[in-house]
Amino acid sequence: MSANTPHDSDPDDNGSDDGPVRETPVIVSPPRVSRHIQPLGPRVLIRLIRGPDRSESGLFLPAGAKEDHSEALLAEVIEVARSMPKDSARLDDLHDDDDGETSADLGVNVSGIPLGAQVLFAKEEGTTVPWDESLRLLEVRRILAIVETISEDKLQ
Repeated sequence: MSANTPHDSDPDDNGSDDGPVRETPVIVSPPRVSRHIQPLGPRVLIRLIRGPDRSESGLFLPAGAKEDHSEALLAEVIEVARSMPKDSARLDDLHDDDDGETSADLGVNVSGIPLGAQVLFAKEEGTTVPWDESLRLLEVRRILAIVETISEDKLQ
C-alpha cells in the first residue's frame, strides 16, 4: 500500500500541499447603539416628512426636486424640551400606578408644541443631526405653523 491512500491519510488533511492552513478572520461588528436626544431650551426634535415622489400630474420627481422649489418643509415633532423631572420621581426611580403599569416622570413639555404635531418651517432652518439626515433640532420660534390634517369626510 502507498502512503497516500485515503485510509492512511489524516482526516483533517484535504490532500493539498498548499502550506499551513490559514484561519478565516472573524469580523466583529461594532455594538449597536441607541441614542435619545433631549432638546434643551425652547427647541423641538423633528423628523422630516417626505412628500410623494410624483407630481399631481403623475410625473416622477427626482429626489429633492419638489423640496428645491418649496420654501417650507413639513415635519413631525418627535421630542420636545421638558422641565427637569421632580426630585421625588427621577427617571431611575420608577413608581407603580393604580393600573399596575410602571411609569417615569419625564418632566413637563415646556416647548409649547405638542409631541406628535406636524409643523411647517423654513427649509434652511434647524440643525441637522449628524447621524440621521431626516432629524433636525429646531427652535420653537422658527416654527411657522402647526398643521392639522382633516379627512375629506369630516369637512362636510
